[in-house]
Amino acid sequence: MKKKISVFAALFFVSALAIGCGSSPDNKETLTVLNYGKYFDPEALKLFEEETGIQVEYEEYESPEEMYTKYKAGSIDYDLLCTSDYIIQKLIDEGEVLEMKHENIDEYKNIDANIIDASSAFDPDHKYTIPYFYGTVGILYNTDEVDAAETNTWDVLWNDKYSGKIIMENSVRDCFLVPLKQLGYSLNTTDEKELKEALQKLLDQKPLIYAYFVDETGDEMAAGNASLAVTYSGEAAYAQSLSDNLAYSVPKEGSNLWIDSWFLPKTCKNQENAEKFLNFLCREDIAKMNFDYVYYATPNTAVYDNLDDETKNDKTIFPDSSVLDNCEVYLSLDEEGTNLYNQLWKELKSN
Repeated sequence: MKKKISVFAALFFVSALAIGCGSSPDNKETLTVLNYGKYFDPEALKLFEEETGIQVEYEEYESPEEMYTKYKAGSIDYDLLCTSDYIIQKLIDEGEVLEMKHENIDEYKNIDANIIDASSAFDPDHKYTIPYFYGTVGILYNTDEVDAAETNTWDVLWNDKYSGKIIMENSVRDCFLVPLKQLGYSLNTTDEKELKEALQKLLDQKPLIYAYFVDETGDEMAAGNASLAVTYSGEAAYAQSLSDNLAYSVPKEGSNLWIDSWFLPKTCKNQENAEKFLNFLCREDIAKMNFDYVYYATPNTAVYDNLDDETKNDKTIFPDSSVLDNCEVYLSLDEEGTNLYNQLWKELKSN
């Protein structure tokens, strides 16, 4: 989730532009895909092209809001998109999403029914999406510098002794969820009083902040440049693979359960090819390749069942049900709510 554009993606994008990406509805041998950066094993993508003869015109983005802007610009007719729950809900509400023909995707049987059920928060009748990865937002911390007990609450991110050693998410929803949950509010609130209270908490915290990051967090923590970081569970797992003195915690006040899913946008011109691609990525061997590449929690039960016990028991990647039950899925905000969040975010970043 929330990754940056890679050289691999850039090369695909340049190639796509050269041939008029998405501009040939009658060309059944292409597929135009938009996905988070570093969120699909390049070798798996090559394998799909070799197996099917379908050329994938592949583009990446960093944040859900960036994806929304790219899609709504209308300059490229995307056939298949992957993004986060609340943006998918927004696009569904806007009539921008086609119904998924799950019966044409045999390997859909591998997707965990519990994650499909959790997706009902943004896809109530399970008509539009296929879950790809899921996870939480929590605190990644240096065990040499921070006591584990301190990370059981979001309060630790306001502790003066960690001044200049705290990383926050450079994302409006993921940043505001921290004070909102700390204050006992829903991370989906649009109540102006609650949000301004959360903003004040973030303004009070700002002098303690080392940086607001997204993709840099894991590397910065592994390098020892910060003691605490708010980050995604997958980014935390990546950082832990680089350093033995890092651990991850989802505070007791609760957090976000995010579910990134695939869907067919209204601009899809090659639905049959899109279905082949979805079936391919739900296949056990391909889902395992992508899990090994991304290292976020996979909803593919065929993959999970064959993982070693150490990986299955890694609570950073696969949290206990009690943790997930204490988390909320982001919901789409209406225009007024979106404008309010953006206004408060600008105020935070400008001060």
